[in-house]
Amino acid sequence: MTGVTPGRRAALDVLRAVRRGQRVDRALEDAFRRLRSRDRGWTHELVYGTLRLRGRIDHLLDHHVRGGTGSLSADLLDILRLGVYQLLYMDGVPAYAAVSQSVSLAKSVAGPGAGGLTNAVLRALATRGEDRSLFPPPHLDHASHLAAWGSHPRWLVERWLARWPFAEVERLVEADNRLPDLCVLPIGIEVQEAMRRLGEAGVAGEAVGHDTQCVRLPREVRPDAVLAAVPGVILDPAAALVARYCEPPPGSTIVDLCAAPGGKALALAQRARYLVAADRSAARLRLARENRARVSGPVGFVVADAGHPPVRPVDFVVLDAPCTGTGTLRRHPDAKWRLRPEQVAEMAQVQQALLDGAAEAVAVDGILVYATCTLEPEENEEQVEEFLRRHPAFSRAEAGGVPPEFLDGLGQLVVRPQHTGFDGAFAARLRRRS
Repeated sequence: MTGVTPGRRAALDVLRAVRRGQRVDRALEDAFRRLRSRDRGWTHELVYGTLRLRGRIDHLLDHHVRGGTGSLSADLLDILRLGVYQLLYMDGVPAYAAVSQSVSLAKSVAGPGAGGLTNAVLRALATRGEDRSLFPPPHLDHASHLAAWGSHPRWLVERWLARWPFAEVERLVEADNRLPDLCVLPIGIEVQEAMRRLGEAGVAGEAVGHDTQCVRLPREVRPDAVLAAVPGVILDPAAALVARYCEPPPGSTIVDLCAAPGGKALALAQRARYLVAADRSAARLRLARENRARVSGPVGFVVADAGHPPVRPVDFVVLDAPCTGTGTLRRHPDAKWRLRPEQVAEMAQVQQALLDGAAEAVAVDGILVYATCTLEPEENEEQVEEFLRRHPAFSRAEAGGVPPEFLDGLGQLVVRPQHTGFDGAFAARLRRRS
């Protein structure tokens, strides 16, 4: 690919890996090993931005590619997506560079004809720009507008529109398409002290508020520089609210059954006599161990299946269950294109089995906290209702630790991106009676 910049070559390689099913963050980590540090931030923006706006970009391409995007090879379509994002959405990339580099990349991958098509399509888009008249108007077709302009799978916006008014779903889609904040949860020190230490290290931080105990950081700051100045974990405020909602009694023995990468577990450990951080993934548990090295707390680690916890019943069990993750699409934009409609029900079945296993680890009068980062009721409210039917020894426990604005009428934690600008989260506290 002579003449094509390393960042653009790497971006195409990452999108190829995502097509094969690899998560974008891991694919980028692999690509970064081949890039100079000055190219990494630019490549990160190009890849993540292209994935966030893929639906919008594809709609524009459908109006400029004869036969539509379905007529293109997967590589050529990704090259055009990357080119459109540079052309319309990346400040500092001249139009001639976006076009010429994309043409060179297309020629090297798919031959001269692909280069000619890429040149014609991108030049037409450079002239016409992001023409809103090409998109379905919101007042005539809510779902089509949110799928195309809002860049979300149609099945997902239709699911959300069945639950919420159009204006609320529109805010949710807009929240998903914004860059997420970078936040740190200080551990062992107060927010004001954390901000003072960050200031001494040359990092400007501001308190997030809403009783999250998080500090919002400049996006350009390096997380390792923050964690060198402040004991804590990089954590979204929604995840911090889940940890605060858990509210284990001081001196509890806690088992966190899906603990990796460990942020919430380390926050909970500050109130524990001892915390067991368990996860079925040894690789992800290593991340929790690395986080543990930066903060204090009585924490042990074990590779284990949450469906069959290798522990005797304890005071406090946390099941932060695997889920469809529809509350974190701004942070994982590749996930919205990988998700399938049937996965909601499939994941609910997995969660049900994990909950049944977790229940066996809860002592009499102990607490089980069930949490997810999805917005889907089958995985949240309905999952809890079904669990209580199967396990009559459990009932909802009193809730505290977070502002009332985040509690529903049953005392369950509900955090939605369209209301807060945080990730989405859900949690329920359940007590086991004799």
